Amino acid sequence: MPDLLEVNQLRVEFKTRHGNLRALDDVSFSIAQGEILGIVGESGAGKSLTGAAIVGLLEPPGRVTGGSITYDGQRIDLLPDAAMRHLRGRQIGSIFQDPLTALDPLYTIGRQLVETIRTHLPLSEFDATQRAVQLLEETGIQGAAQRLGQYPHQFSGGMRQRVVIALALAAGPRLVIADEPTTALDVSVQAQVIALLKRLCRQNGTAVMLVTHDMGVIAEACDRVAVMYAGRIVEIGPVREVIQASAHPYTAGLMGSIPPMTGERERLMQIDGAMPRLGSIPSGCAFHPRCPRAWDRCRSERPELMPAGATRAACWLHDAGPV
Repeated sequence: MPDLLEVNQLRVEFKTRHGNLRALDDVSFSIAQGEILGIVGESGAGKSLTGAAIVGLLEPPGRVTGGSITYDGQRIDLLPDAAMRHLRGRQIGSIFQDPLTALDPLYTIGRQLVETIRTHLPLSEFDATQRAVQLLEETGIQGAAQRLGQYPHQFSGGMRQRVVIALALAAGPRLVIADEPTTALDVSVQAQVIALLKRLCRQNGTAVMLVTHDMGVIAEACDRVAVMYAGRIVEIGPVREVIQASAHPYTAGLMGSIPPMTGERERLMQIDGAMPRLGSIPSGCAFHPRCPRAWDRCRSERPELMPAGATRAACWLHDAGPV
């Protein structure tokens, strides 16, 4: 299928009194119609920031300073605010990590759903209400018609997250940015949310960018995965290949830290050290201070994504050789 979203060399910076801090550094990827792309990495890697930049919800002083974001052939990073708001509601849906920040505590769930639907679709109050009920039912909320009159605090955390998903799908978007949609949910509810996202892709051709730190969710839900570290993508490729034959030492470390379901392992692998702060990202490969396979070139030259078997990895181990 053709690419619906293309992100090309995206850069995001934060202006501070000590200068500009680059939080995203030449991030490039695409998502095809009907595809789920996972974005994974440690806290602070830039996963959520990438999603916020795509939907035009960067918090000041953060701003896009380079690159481009193209949706369905149209460049959207330069759109006026009003046009971006319309696109964000009609064509691009957002599922946020904390449902309490996405729902207004003063209005009923029904009112919030109906208003969102009528803002973007030419439906009557009655038809919009029927669609709201249908959306809640599709996300697994029992007694949906009766629950339209309830307020967010009357729902459990898992139920609130389902309402947020219903809001994101209200106008039938072609692209969904899902930022940690299964965080703090029971395992059974996680499975239902993942199944819902997969059904959307299969039935409607919806493209999904799934931001998470959970490799289990990535393995279950995604077609491809991009691994981020210090504001850059360090490896990207099909999920199976990235998980089973990691080409970047950072990805290998992430995989090695997951307990195996079969066999025995005396100790889990750990990645020594911590991700660098924005103001002190090292030269060369940002991962080299923590990398067990680093050599001189890693400390002086920054690698770009290059072919590495079935994936692409930003690692000099996959170059033709030392220079």
